[in-house]
Amino acid sequence: MSSEERRRAVLCAIVEGYVSTSEPIGSKALAARPGLGVSPATIRNDMAALEEEGLIAQPHTSAGRIPTDKGYRYFVDHLAASSLPGAHRRAISTFLSDAVDLSDVVERSVRLLSQLTRQVAVVQYPSLRESRVRRVELVRAGLDRALVVVVSADARVEQAMVMLGDSPTDDVFERVAREANEAAEGLGSAALERALDEWAARPGQVSWARAVADAVLEGARGGTVERVVFAGTSNLVRADAGLEQDAIAPVLEALEEQVVLIRLLHEMARESDDVAVRIGQETHHEAFAKTAIIAAGYGPGGDGGSLLASLGPTRMDYPGTMAAVRAVARYLTKAVAA
Repeated sequence: MSSEERRRAVLCAIVEGYVSTSEPIGSKALAARPGLGVSPATIRNDMAALEEEGLIAQPHTSAGRIPTDKGYRYFVDHLAASSLPGAHRRAISTFLSDAVDLSDVVERSVRLLSQLTRQVAVVQYPSLRESRVRRVELVRAGLDRALVVVVSADARVEQAMVMLGDSPTDDVFERVAREANEAAEGLGSAALERALDEWAARPGQVSWARAVADAVLEGARGGTVERVVFAGTSNLVRADAGLEQDAIAPVLEALEEQVVLIRLLHEMARESDDVAVRIGQETHHEAFAKTAIIAAGYGPGGDGGSLLASLGPTRMDYPGTMAAVRAVARYLTKAVAA
């Protein structure tokens, strides 16, 4: 191989070795690996060239080398070959196919992604802005209140309590429940709003019809657009995770706030039709400066309206994580379309 190819092979070996052992990699260890076929002296020259390019660094004198964020980026862009083991693919299919509805699929997906990567997994619920209403139910919860239940076409269920303002008879309550369902059934977006406005404004309509209409609209398109679930946050504090102790608390706080993370994931989803990767300072947020985030959009159209991601230290298994994120995103896309 040419000297340039050999240097890239050395970089690849340093990344893989450091991810595996969390120890700096020296020239003797690299020379003992199959495939390079050169002396430690030649490898030291290659390492010096890689260090000059800013792709690797020496944490302290007499130590081996570790990848820099720039080195990880080069590895991801040029060297990483991501593929998911067959056993993992079968596990995804088996575990997620047992889900009873979309909400269960999302909950299972976030747990499974965390288990596959041993990192923090994040899954955003599908946007309901364009989801049609399958049915609306009113459940009496007392003399002056009712529970509005909205079941969307993608099997999501939203509930809200409304005050009735008076004590309607059972006949009146059942009529309103029937009319609300008839007005909303099968509609989405603007058509749903128009139909509910017309229904609530009918002559002689009950005073609390507007509250019911607003609850249906909120449940059908507004309440969970940015809802995300996490799994595996405890992985951040694993002894072998590689995240510095003082970096853990800021990451947990940023995850709890969600707003910054959701904005970042949307940016990443727009960058690529496949998985997107941000490493260290590329996240442009101090809390995530010591982490890497791998994200993908899922759902019909692949517009990034719904997202999933894996977050961990920069010393992560990039090929394996990218493959896991891609596989789970593809399965979620099929589930949403079903």
